[in-house]
Amino acid sequence: MRYKPTIKSVKKHPLPEWFKDAKLGIFVHWGLYSVPAYAPKRNIIDNLREGGWRYHFQNNPYAEWYMNSMDIEGSDTWRYHRKRYGKDFDYKDFVQPFTESVKKWDPDRWASLFEKSGAEYVVAGAKHHDGFLLFNSSKAEPVIQGWHTHRDVIGELADSVRSRDMRYGVYYSSALDWSFNPGPIRDMADLLTNGPTDRSYLDYVWNHWLEIIERYEPDVLWSDIGFPPGRDLSELFSIYYNTVPHGVVNDRWKQIPAPVQWMFRRYPVRKLINHFAKKMWVDGKLTTMAPPHYDYVTPEYSSFDEIAEEKWECVRGIGTSFGYNSMETAEDYMSSDELVHLLVDIVSKNGNLMINVGPDGSGHIPNEQKKVLLDLGDWLDKNGEAIFGSRPWITPGTSTPEGMKIRYTSKKDTVYATILDPKPGKQVTLKNLRDRSNISILGSDVSPEDHRTGSSLKIKIPEALEKTPACVFRLE
Repeated sequence: MRYKPTIKSVKKHPLPEWFKDAKLGIFVHWGLYSVPAYAPKRNIIDNLREGGWRYHFQNNPYAEWYMNSMDIEGSDTWRYHRKRYGKDFDYKDFVQPFTESVKKWDPDRWASLFEKSGAEYVVAGAKHHDGFLLFNSSKAEPVIQGWHTHRDVIGELADSVRSRDMRYGVYYSSALDWSFNPGPIRDMADLLTNGPTDRSYLDYVWNHWLEIIERYEPDVLWSDIGFPPGRDLSELFSIYYNTVPHGVVNDRWKQIPAPVQWMFRRYPVRKLINHFAKKMWVDGKLTTMAPPHYDYVTPEYSSFDEIAEEKWECVRGIGTSFGYNSMETAEDYMSSDELVHLLVDIVSKNGNLMINVGPDGSGHIPNEQKKVLLDLGDWLDKNGEAIFGSRPWITPGTSTPEGMKIRYTSKKDTVYATILDPKPGKQVTLKNLRDRSNISILGSDVSPEDHRTGSSLKIKIPEALEKTPACVFRLE
């Protein structure tokens, strides 16, 4: 169908089957911030519990926020920057070394790794909050000249990814751009009001999105933080859906009018915003302020307890940052087993996992990140049938009477029961599955022993089962 520039029309856009089936995506954060590659080794929840939003931004674990963090006097990043580079070294001085790295960057090496991880789609950042562009736009930067790569990083990666039959999306920081409005951001109220609201910035962002749609026809439009007020987004979405009918848009497009932003800055309202945003995030209930239209929601470093009715995508890093943080080691990253467990849990609850890759300043993806992605790919080679193209069952899972965690997915008349950290030789009890037959183990020739007791199905995990972070019983 052809979509009209109205909310009523774009809301008729169906969530495409490919996105429901895909389950695993790769997020890529690479930019000027990858050169200093520094942030405290923390996490948001610990920061909020210890000191609230001001404490969090003072100790921001997101290395891609380096430009903001280095401007908060007394912060850990502020001290690091002065010691490492000197007080007169400007963030703009990272352009030269990053530009040299871009010249030598090989998109095929990234795409090959993403393919081996089992990912079905890739979303790469065209502009983060610092405003630096990873494509040579036809829309000149009105504030900082030359604030872009001369090589089309976004387009070249798109070609490499799509040549391997993966889908490709584009991330763009719509609400924030520190080349226009430097900040710094010190709390949640600042975050909601830092975005420029003048017409020049609105036109700049609007034209960039039109250019991205025309040049790359992305399968995913991934906006972040929000969108500047002043234009009807249904127009943009209608252009996108008419260009890419199978495309999807995320939920981070909320527009906050300038008068409302002014109100948010006032002390009583600011205090309330910081209080409730802290509580919601710590309780795992904060996703984003939903705009009038979106295709799916994007909780960050959080999940759901039960099966969600609307499609969602968990976005998080392998560690505690999206941009590469050189302070983190293998001990700070998720283990391969943890990543498998996370994916299985999310898929059982109607979600996708978009796991982030943070290349270093030279464009090299650290070996510690590569390892967990390759291990995930190896597990999916044997067990992907239970993941890709699946749908949630009647329950996401539980703990068995024997103390093992289990997650369920399904396809038509088949149920997949995934046992996390299986114990060979031990028995597991699956409730409400007594009438299932033709039981097999994905990726294994070993036949499991089973018997029915009441309403339960008891299956013995074979002694000969290879070591694995999760084994999948296929129950027809």
